Amino acid sequence: MGPLADVWKEGDTVALRRRGVPPILVRLAAGPQKVGDYGVLDLSPQIGQAPGGTVVWLDVAYRALRPSLADLLATIRRGAQIVTPKDAVELLYLAGVGPGARVAEAGAGSGALTLVLAHAVGPTGRIFTYDRRSDFLETAQANVRRAGFADRVSFRTRDVVRDGFDEAELTSVVLDLPEPWAVLRSALGSLVTGGYAATFSPTYNQLERTVREFRSVGFDEVRAVEVLERALHVGEGGTRPEFEMLGHTGFLATGRKID
Repeated sequence: MGPLADVWKEGDTVALRRRGVPPILVRLAAGPQKVGDYGVLDLSPQIGQAPGGTVVWLDVAYRALRPSLADLLATIRRGAQIVTPKDAVELLYLAGVGPGARVAEAGAGSGALTLVLAHAVGPTGRIFTYDRRSDFLETAQANVRRAGFADRVSFRTRDVVRDGFDEAELTSVVLDLPEPWAVLRSALGSLVTGGYAATFSPTYNQLERTVREFRSVGFDEVRAVEVLERALHVGEGGTRPEFEMLGHTGFLATGRKID
């Protein structure tokens, strides 16, 4: 039995899936519970069973699955604008985020990027999420808790532009701020040698100032990229690009601490 096929236990997050509709996320608990505006559901019979079983609820059959990252992002409760999946996945690569990493994130927003980071570091990693606005932190914290990642993420109300980071020995720093350049010197001091910082900025002016500061404070391997996503309409003998695409959402920049 593989690591994704063990048994359900209380506290797990269950994705109820059926073909063609968005998932419904439910925290597994013994006894009946109210699920949003959907009604009351009792998942007690699933405890101790393997994921993938059938749940009949309100005369509709669902599969009880472990939620994928796509399930978590599709059901996130939004406050601030979120970093799109295409940018979030590229940020993981640029910031060198993987299992066991210690990551500082500044600019919590609705917590979409926090979920991606928490998913990537796994149960042995740690995310430290900062925001100057407590209301954003509350929204992000609720989304992280609902996704089942609360034990991987620490939330802190702190203006890192003014006060810097209060963590050291970080493997990665990820910034989604209006002024990421103002935090890069502090980020450099908090990173381990070989660690990465990565930033998300909507405009060219922000990108230019950020890359200039990356170089000025001493980061190496500085680069900037933009990710564009174009879906394809696939048909028999009629495959073509979709007329609309997910174009500009933001610019990404990165640098590495070497010396």
